[in-house]
Amino acid sequence: MRGQQLEERRSKRYDALLDAGIELLGAQEGPAVNVRAVCRAAGLTERYFYESFTDRDTFVRAVYAWVGARTQKALETAVAGASPQDAVAAPVRAFVELVVDEPRMGRVLLIAPLAEPALSRRGLDLLPGFVELVRSRLPESADRQLVAVGTVGALTSLFIGFLDGTLDATRDALVAHCIRILEQAAVQG
Repeated sequence: MRGQQLEERRSKRYDALLDAGIELLGAQEGPAVNVRAVCRAAGLTERYFYESFTDRDTFVRAVYAWVGARTQKALETAVAGASPQDAVAAPVRAFVELVVDEPRMGRVLLIAPLAEPALSRRGLDLLPGFVELVRSRLPESADRQLVAVGTVGALTSLFIGFLDGTLDATRDALVAHCIRILEQAAVQG
């Protein structure tokens, strides 16, 4: 019983640290992550930080991996549950709900790898999964991989612009445009 309580408390501390990491890594003014700031935001001491993470960079990568896994799962769930008529719109809506409606998550996923040295390679690590998700929805063709990579690149740029404020569009306009891009990709695929 005591060991179970200990694990439960450890798990809660880990979750609190991840939540603090999302807040700091996904801050609108840009990532500002250091061990003290994370502990302050989580309401924990550094001892508990080092209980779960060896250093700051390991922590940053863990936060990014968690957000990436959550995003991938949301997209896969949306695709799996979509009707044929909703096959394009469902994953777009799922992605928007995650990265636009929760902008810190979006900034962690899309902007932090551009600004955070600990993630410089990580942003590229997730791309094959997103490309494969798009590619798997395209008709067989010689250019299928090229179209999938180009589509993911275009969508990524749109979402980054929306999140950083350089793209002047409403949420609905963004969703509609992303759906059109994916529909065009399916035609070209």
